Amino acid sequence: MEQNNDQSLFGLSVDAQARSFLSETAKWGKFLAILGFILCVFIVLAGVLVATNYEEFDKAINAYGNNNPVKEMGPAVGIVYVVGAIIYFFPCLYLLRFSNQTKTALASDDQTKLTSAFKNLKSMFRFVGVLTIIVIAIYIVAAFVVATTGV
Repeated sequence: MEQNNDQSLFGLSVDAQARSFLSETAKWGKFLAILGFILCVFIVLAGVLVATNYEEFDKAINAYGNNNPVKEMGPAVGIVYVVGAIIYFFPCLYLLRFSNQTKTALASDDQTKLTSAFKNLKSMFRFVGVLTIIVIAIYIVAAFVVATTGV
């Protein structure tokens, strides 16, 4: 005789204070997401600029007597910028979805929308977490390579 205790155990409610916190979180999330999208555009533009004008950058560096060891890397650096912008786009998208769905859910008392909003927030944190693990792993491998080869 097992009862379904989902409602009593996990039947959380959103009181006025929690609604206020969620509403403010949604506003800040939307603000940060929009700034993130704008930053993505600037990163893509910088990548295109570097990829197409790397010879001019090389001339400017060499004009000061500095030898640029990666002068032929302009297109590769541009591609890295664009890939970085694409990677950064997804957390911003998840954050914007969270913000919009939270606002809608609070306005209409829609539990399904609120659940979907939290799903997007979870996706954003999971994406950023996995990306952080990958970057840390790359740093560890790079440090190991530098330590063993003396580069």
